[in-house]
Amino acid sequence: MAFFSDFLANQKPIYCELEELETGERYQFSPILHDYAVGLGFSNWEIKWKRLNWYAPEEKQWQYHRVIFPPITYSAEQVDLRNPLVGPRDEQALIGYMRPHYLGTDPLGRDLAAGLLHGCRTALLVGLVAMSIAALIGILLGALAGYYGDDRLYWKRAYFLAFFFGLFAFCFLAFVWGAYPLGELLRSGNFLKAGFYLTLLGVLIAAISTLLGWGLGQLPFLSVKKRLPLDLAVMRFIELINSIPVLLLILAILPLIKDSSIYTVMVLIGLLSWTGIAKFIRAEMLRIRALPYVEAARALGYRELSIIWRQALPNALPPVLIALAFGMAAAVLTESFLSFINVGLPPEQVSWGSLLRSARDAGISAWWLALFPGLAIFFTLSIFNLLGEGINKTLDPKEV
Repeated sequence: MAFFSDFLANQKPIYCELEELETGERYQFSPILHDYAVGLGFSNWEIKWKRLNWYAPEEKQWQYHRVIFPPITYSAEQVDLRNPLVGPRDEQALIGYMRPHYLGTDPLGRDLAAGLLHGCRTALLVGLVAMSIAALIGILLGALAGYYGDDRLYWKRAYFLAFFFGLFAFCFLAFVWGAYPLGELLRSGNFLKAGFYLTLLGVLIAAISTLLGWGLGQLPFLSVKKRLPLDLAVMRFIELINSIPVLLLILAILPLIKDSSIYTVMVLIGLLSWTGIAKFIRAEMLRIRALPYVEAARALGYRELSIIWRQALPNALPPVLIALAFGMAAAVLTESFLSFINVGLPPEQVSWGSLLRSARDAGISAWWLALFPGLAIFFTLSIFNLLGEGINKTLDPKEV
């Protein structure tokens, strides 16, 4: 329902056959699908379509021969000046093909039902993207820390020097020498360009550091291998992240970003929510690395990374599904809280949190603005929590 919200709540028709009376031309198309084409840059709206009032076209200029409107004839951001702050049972001023505001409107005249549908898409998108980022980071660090532990990874002294050289060079070039251009990209919310810039810089420095480590490794003193306590380093890093409340950290970062958007919120939540997944993966890898089939793969001469990604990690992933389910619930709740206090999302973007904020501003008489968004958040969190509990019971051997 969330992904088809444009076809359920929209001021434009799903399909229409429209005649322009002055010229006699007939048009048959789907304005909603054309909106997608405009958004992707494949088309654009002519001036006459931008000025057209779809559900009440001027009788002397336009005539519908066939039209199919969505069940809710309003978009989430559309303002109905005829019906500001009306309840579900209140009398409403309707014209043309307008349908009633089934759940009422907010003080600006925006339809609450349309806002709930589009807010559902926003909430699920935040949960999916944020937890995808968290899963990527958590699985990578947790798998390496759990498999290698503190006693299985050895590096030459030359590679230690090359690693710290590369780390210093990356931090200097990215955050000192390139602080201004990177800061401008982040403040403008252009995370794609900033990510590409940092990725390209990281790849170049990693290649140079590898060559430097190989060259220095030819020296007898620097060719001696030393143990790398990877598990200890990852766990201390997790403790550092967990020592700072996520909401406090997000509230400290978001005001520094100019023109922040929903994508900013997704990235920040994802970057701060991976620690639980990393702990799950680490615990499973500590158990799996001692199993006979992993020892057999090592005895047959398989490379360590091949054993991790092809043998051990697939069997360590099922418990992560539990953390992902609970993590999506936490991400939805975090986004709703940030929207409620008007931080992160643009003011014009409708979400469940922004609807609750309008309920606070409207007062207790506008009960529908608090009831329906609150129920939407409650049921969504309950579904994800029940999903996590169900996965936990399914994977628990005692329940089989």
